[in-house]
Amino acid sequence: MQRKIYNELLAWKNADSNKPLMVLGVRQAGKTYIINEFCQKEFTNYAYVNLLENENIVKLYEKSIPSSDKYLELKALLNLNLDAEDTVLFIDEIQESERIIAELKYFCEQHNKVKIICAGSLLGIKLRRSHFSFPVGKVKMITLYPMDFEEFLIACGESILLDVIKDSFNNNKNISLELHTKALHLYNDYLITGGMPEVVKNFIDNNRDYVKCDSTILSNIVESYLNDMNKYVKSNVEALKISRTYQSLPSQLSNNSAKFQYAKISKNAKAREYESAIDWLISSNMVLEAKAVKKPSIPLEGFVDINSFKLYLSDIGILNSILKIQPVDIINDRLSLYKGVIAENYVACELKAHGHNLYYWKSDNTAEIDFLILTDEGIIPIEVKAGNNTKSKSLAIYMEKYKPKYAIRISTKEFGYNHETKIKSIPLYATFLL
Repeated sequence: MQRKIYNELLAWKNADSNKPLMVLGVRQAGKTYIINEFCQKEFTNYAYVNLLENENIVKLYEKSIPSSDKYLELKALLNLNLDAEDTVLFIDEIQESERIIAELKYFCEQHNKVKIICAGSLLGIKLRRSHFSFPVGKVKMITLYPMDFEEFLIACGESILLDVIKDSFNNNKNISLELHTKALHLYNDYLITGGMPEVVKNFIDNNRDYVKCDSTILSNIVESYLNDMNKYVKSNVEALKISRTYQSLPSQLSNNSAKFQYAKISKNAKAREYESAIDWLISSNMVLEAKAVKKPSIPLEGFVDINSFKLYLSDIGILNSILKIQPVDIINDRLSLYKGVIAENYVACELKAHGHNLYYWKSDNTAEIDFLILTDEGIIPIEVKAGNNTKSKSLAIYMEKYKPKYAIRISTKEFGYNHETKIKSIPLYATFLL
């Protein structure tokens, strides 16, 4: 399936700087698949190493010998001249060797014509908890997120509809009612499947028939996530706290406090007891953090309220799987309160996948703006509505107080712009264009 990160991989290959490339991302997002496809298509010579399956290379880098000797032995083990033109080495599950991660500095400085890509499960956690120094400035890092809605449409063969959506967005014009309805139906499909490639492929292979789809794929992914929580932890107690925190997220998202509540984990939970667990989940890319800002000014990070934040699930399909939501519940609009929760989590995933750090604003009283994004036109507030009821007291308060150039309202309504209120209307299915 087509992934937009492929263009970033190409840019890395063609760049003057030959820093090793490290691809981060949540488990099952498709890192191995897309890197393998890229290496096979774009290079003449390609070696793949999975450190979970190749202990010889792990043991090699544990030896107390010079890096130059390790490099020669590595080429011999691979039976590949890494210095040859148009050659690439893909090291998968690199988190299994902290020494190889540290050795990336040597590759960058002494063999800067060698192309190396590395990836791994829970790699973000391993980097934060490594006992060896990370080669800062010597490695290029990018993140692969689950498939966004645009990639989902491409996978579904809806490229023409995609072109129409882009044209309507760019020219701020209405889309036909028929295509608007079709796009909303596909948005509902995406809420059910989410962006995990295996789930999307299963949906397409079964002609988009939910009855025929394997409903266990998502639940198995969630189970693998829970199993992962025993890896790279300081103790069994920390693993338990990580699990409890993760499983509290659906209820966290439905509360009205506009921030993460430790009491949702357990009655007497305290922030200091769960900081490590939350850091683990963020580092694993299993959750996305949105920071509250006291004042929407540049730089947003400078006005963050360190005591207020939200956590979203990194994939909307996983959220719905944890909530045990059935396809018929989404199709027949039977979600009540959680309809808004799901729409907000969906928008968080889309914004994050397109390079936006997640921020939101809340007043001292009850007003709250779901997201703030920094653009060339300043800080733009975003309000998310799951349906077509777009009245919002909070947005009116924000507009009056801070007077942004315009605001964005995401809902089931069509494209449009109100010159009086300065609110740009964007359908939920077009969020990826922000």
